[in-house]
Amino acid sequence: MTVQTPYRYDVVGSFLRPEKLKQARKDYEAKKISKEELTKVEDACITDLIQKEKAAGLHVITDGEFRRATWHLDFMWGFDGVSHTPTKTGLPFHGEAAMIDDTYITGKVGVNGTHPFVEHFKFVKQFEDENTIAKQTIPAPAQFLEQMILPFALENTRKYYEDTEELVQDIANGYKVVIQQLYDAGCRCIQFDDCSWGMLVDEKAPLFFQTDQEGLLKVQELFLRINNLAIEDKPEDLTINTHVCRGNFHSTYASSGAYDAVAKTLFAKENVHAYFLEFDDARSGGFEPLKEVTPDKKVVLGLVTTKSAKLEDKETVIARIKEASQYVPLENLCLSPQCGFASCEIGNKLTEDEQWAKVKLVKEIAEEIWG
Repeated sequence: MTVQTPYRYDVVGSFLRPEKLKQARKDYEAKKISKEELTKVEDACITDLIQKEKAAGLHVITDGEFRRATWHLDFMWGFDGVSHTPTKTGLPFHGEAAMIDDTYITGKVGVNGTHPFVEHFKFVKQFEDENTIAKQTIPAPAQFLEQMILPFALENTRKYYEDTEELVQDIANGYKVVIQQLYDAGCRCIQFDDCSWGMLVDEKAPLFFQTDQEGLLKVQELFLRINNLAIEDKPEDLTINTHVCRGNFHSTYASSGAYDAVAKTLFAKENVHAYFLEFDDARSGGFEPLKEVTPDKKVVLGLVTTKSAKLEDKETVIARIKEASQYVPLENLCLSPQCGFASCEIGNKLTEDEQWAKVKLVKEIAEEIWG
């Protein structure tokens, strides 16, 4: 397709895993089935998902992240110099610990072979048609860096990287390799998923990063630089968008805060084509920071939550889109759910039918506004 993403109605990318897929993964981990048998189940479930995506009228198709345990860590595990073990403590989310693997550096970071996600993409690519394009979601370089330099991880990281700048360069170079591999496989749409900005706007950010307000500004510049560095040599016809998140695990979240504190950096200077932004509740603040978005970029308003089964009121969503158009022209706005439906394998607390009702509502509203 020649149309540049995002579309007027879009999705972040992850979908609820079917029970047979969850069971197959459990059976594989228990050594009851082989890797090949697990892959067969994944293939079948992804094929079914893509048929549902097309039936829902989506122009972007994804594999729902069905081959991953989490939205971000599996990608990091595909790099040399990165390892993981089952967590004992998990990560603190609002009201619940996210029991996802501890992930850490074990050597110099890089990509010397083909990243596993390239084969994941090729499977989805075969289903493209004149109405759809395959999107590959991966964590942003800043997310990768943050994973390795937050205070709880830094002591281990320093065993291999005395200088953070060396790590920045290695991660960015690894991304350049993967981006080129995906492009060579036919990918023309990549989405960076990025919770690092969500942590920076939280009132506890100084505690998270063990620094003061001046130090947080330096962290912003560091995250901006690694994201831009990773995509500075991208092919001209490759679209890279980003999704900014505050955490999404089992219908709960990790951080809160409006975009004001990062707008002049993130919205004005990150070299992506579009921003998928959470605006589903008060945790995200108002639309005023969008005035920093440069005229060449689009904003995908995440006004329909994936954290609750309750269906939004159509007129309320339309009113909010019109409110946002005070800061970004209506022709540069799009609509999507606020996040994925299953950023981790556990998924959010809604049914598949409720999930597709949310997608249907997004499409109906977008068509009513933009035609």
